[in-house]
Amino acid sequence: MQHAAYAVEAALIGDDRIPPLHETLADVRAMPLHWLGARSGSRLIGAVGWTEDDTTVDIDRLVVDPAAHRRGVGRALVGAVLARAGARRVVVATGRDNRPARQLYESLGFASTGAEEVLPHLWIARYAR
Repeated sequence: MQHAAYAVEAALIGDDRIPPLHETLADVRAMPLHWLGARSGSRLIGAVGWTEDDTTVDIDRLVVDPAAHRRGVGRALVGAVLARAGARRVVVATGRDNRPARQLYESLGFASTGAEEVLPHLWIARYAR
């Protein structure tokens, strides 16, 4: 599901060098992330992974099965992380040209904190709430 979700982002931003697009299942399992999944019946249709400490929650990735796009899955997953965060600062990044993701974060009260070129010609937009 992660590869399918990031393939959509790669098409949106015109760049397939997004690191999660190339991670193996072993790579993902080795990450020190907290995970929350969304299911439709017995099928996993979305997941959010994050790190947290006493002051900040960092949403590392949000993946939604492309067949479940535009159904509120991503919004529900991010909303659950926001509820868990309480008063702590929540940060997230996405491809600068990924308008659907940026619109989702902005609609949930995130404000842009700038953009960064993480690889030559590969830009991410950073947000905080």
